[in-house]
Amino acid sequence: MFSGIVEEMATLVGITKDKENIDFRFKCSFVDELSIDQSVAHNGVCLTVVDISDGAYTVTAMKETLDRSNLGLLKLGDRVNVERSMIMNGRLDGHIVQGHVDTTAVCTGMEDADGSTYFTFKYDYDAKMATRGYFTVDKGSVTVNGVSLTVCEPEKDSFRVAIIPYTRENTNFADINVGTVVNLEFDILGKYIARLKSLEE
Repeated sequence: MFSGIVEEMATLVGITKDKENIDFRFKCSFVDELSIDQSVAHNGVCLTVVDISDGAYTVTAMKETLDRSNLGLLKLGDRVNVERSMIMNGRLDGHIVQGHVDTTAVCTGMEDADGSTYFTFKYDYDAKMATRGYFTVDKGSVTVNGVSLTVCEPEKDSFRVAIIPYTRENTNFADINVGTVVNLEFDILGKYIARLKSLEE
């Protein structure tokens, strides 16, 4: 479990394909604190550390993860948002994030907001999935590339988020432009409520 509070950005230094899997090798400041089998979220995707050596660590993404997220688009030198799993006696500064990316979205707009920036994201609407909680609500939570954010102006297939300067400087929102593909995880609470509602019908 994660909170959507990004610790830092890790740099992709290696890509190795193994059949339908891809091994990604990253460098970041806390490599020496990691252990094999530890869970780390990468752009919001929970991946398991499988190797640590020479100041870098390796995680493996399977085909389903690559199909559902933006990890398959990564290139050497790209920066990803990373967060280690929550410590259970810590504060939940963001919201409950599973690290199970639901889909991708595309940035369709950026607008200055007197120092902050509004980003608009659009995703493929699926009516069946919406009944299962795959949607956004005004002032609700959503995870974009692993960042816990508050939704503004939700539509059927899009929403806006306001990014303060600190978040933009310390996450890969600094690298997002119109056309950039990002990972989305919808709020787990909404999914449970939608599921309960479906059982009552």
